[in-house]
Amino acid sequence: MILEVGKVLAICDYFVIASAPNDRLVRAICEEIEDKVKRAGGGSPRFIEGLSDARWVLMDYGDWIVHVFLDEAREFYDLERLWADVARVSWASSASAAS
Repeated sequence: MILEVGKVLAICDYFVIASAPNDRLVRAICEEIEDKVKRAGGGSPRFIEGLSDARWVLMDYGDWIVHVFLDEAREFYDLERLWADVARVSWASSASAAS
């Protein structure tokens, strides 16, 4: 899920939220994100937090922040509910804009 938080949050424009059922897959998602962003010329994240236990990993890319959760942590923190008043960006429109 992509949330457009820039209008209400000064630190970034977008949150990208993903989850996986176990810590191994959380780490794999994070590695894949890093690889894809680097290949696209986006560079490395400014910092990564939470990778050691892989329950909630935050990857800061400046204008956008990626949150990769274990499924149960995503359900518990429920960022989608917390940020219910912001616009959602569809993956399809994001992918076509990147092309």
